[in-house]
Amino acid sequence: MFSRLFQTGLRPAAGGLRAVTAEQTRNAATLKTLSIRMRAIKNMQKITKAMKMVATAKFKKDMRTMENGLPFAIPVMNLFQRLPVEDKAGAITYVAVTSDKGLCGGVNTAVAKQVRQGITAEEAKGNVSKVVVIGGKGVAVLKRLYGDRFTHSFEECSKVPFTFAAASLIAERLAASNPARCKVVSNEFKSMVSYDTIAKHTFTVDEAHTMDKGEWTKAMDVYSFEPSIYEVWQDLHEFYYGCVIYGSFIQSTTTETAQRMNAMENASKNAGEMYGKVELQFNRARQAKITTELCEIISGASAV
Repeated sequence: MFSRLFQTGLRPAAGGLRAVTAEQTRNAATLKTLSIRMRAIKNMQKITKAMKMVATAKFKKDMRTMENGLPFAIPVMNLFQRLPVEDKAGAITYVAVTSDKGLCGGVNTAVAKQVRQGITAEEAKGNVSKVVVIGGKGVAVLKRLYGDRFTHSFEECSKVPFTFAAASLIAERLAASNPARCKVVSNEFKSMVSYDTIAKHTFTVDEAHTMDKGEWTKAMDVYSFEPSIYEVWQDLHEFYYGCVIYGSFIQSTTTETAQRMNAMENASKNAGEMYGKVELQFNRARQAKITTELCEIISGASAV
């Protein structure tokens, strides 16, 4: 009888021992998982801080390039902006200026969205749309829906410093396609925290041929040309294409770097907040484990 009572009394104790062991194992696994997660968040925060430092150093260089390059391109663009803009039907070519790298906020998404909206509006009017993309991110975003409308794409332009010679090569391809109408979609740098995504109307050779000769002469008579404007018009127009592409690209590059700085700063801040929350969970789990062990010790001492 005593043996049966003894065995019966041991069963609850054995069940309680298994429950305590399972609780300890669960807490240990939770602590280890949280510790690994904290280490991963800390490493991620180090990476984002380093990327912000790199973007800060690159921003100074891009800003200097933009300040030196825009005075070279703006006078030619202002000259052609004096021409009257005529809203007419016909095929249109969109030149999307994006970057080759990500992690820079929504700069590439904004350009792709503007191009998509423009293509949708033009095709709703029955006009044929074509796309020229500068930058790998623009190709990746637009190729899925509008790959059949691509005429040219230029990727990895940022591997070497972008110069007017590179812009001239792109402009030469654009001029060879002889677009009826053209719009360059890019980001215009405003400040460290703001930018505008604009679709600039770019005058084509066809538009110049069909516009009123009096208006054309009035706009071009601001400057004196040697030889005559009629002899150098074709070369001047290709130079205008190059200036538009060069000015748009250096502004887009500066905007990209500034937005990458902001994105990495926000990512570092978010990683710090996430680390604080996980650390709080870790401390709670560790305190719960310590409390459980103390309760087991006290219960054991009381049983003795």
